[in-house]
Amino acid sequence: MHQSWGKLLFIHWTIDADLLRPLIPPRLSIDTFEGQAWIGVVPFTMWGIQASFLPAIPGTSAFHELNVRTYVHYDGLPGVWFFSLDAANKLAVWAARKFYYLPYFNAEISLEEKEKTIRYYSRRQDAPGAPAEFNTVWTTGEPLAPARPGSIEFFLTERYCLYSHQRERLYRSRIFHQPWPLQSATLNSYQSTMIESLGLAAPAGEPLLHYAESIAVEIWPLQRV
Repeated sequence: MHQSWGKLLFIHWTIDADLLRPLIPPRLSIDTFEGQAWIGVVPFTMWGIQASFLPAIPGTSAFHELNVRTYVHYDGLPGVWFFSLDAANKLAVWAARKFYYLPYFNAEISLEEKEKTIRYYSRRQDAPGAPAEFNTVWTTGEPLAPARPGSIEFFLTERYCLYSHQRERLYRSRIFHQPWPLQSATLNSYQSTMIESLGLAAPAGEPLLHYAESIAVEIWPLQRV
């Protein structure tokens, strides 16, 4: 699967790993940086989406998405665990649920950009999911140095697989992209119930922010592990 991601903001907080443990399959280990687990909310937009063996399907090649995530590893291979993924495309939501076993939800999402300021709004529309809303404004800043292995930036952003779970079976999908071209960012306002919709308390303290304007991505099919 080929796609591009952009206008993407990593919003991360530290969190007690014990709070995350009931939400993650027992075979996966929670990944930590200097002993600390992290939870992230990541709004972005996607375009150029198509399977490698098919032409682009009208109505599915571009849409906005918002995910809530943490970081895990299995047999030493680090990856992403998604608690939720909200997307403004019903067909894409259906396909990701069916073929990747990911917890996708239909949502109304808008993105407005004026110079270096982005306003991003999302409201979940799926009845089966807990109500969740996100309304945030940020300003992008200067380019950052490439993330180096061992740094917090590398730990939070350079992840090259995702994990999912279905009927007691664990799956992994490989992801490839160039290193993230990160920039600094500043929150102008932040209102969200995305983390609270998981039954967790709102994170305390100021988040760690990293922005990326665009990146091309390749995603492989799921494999059982």
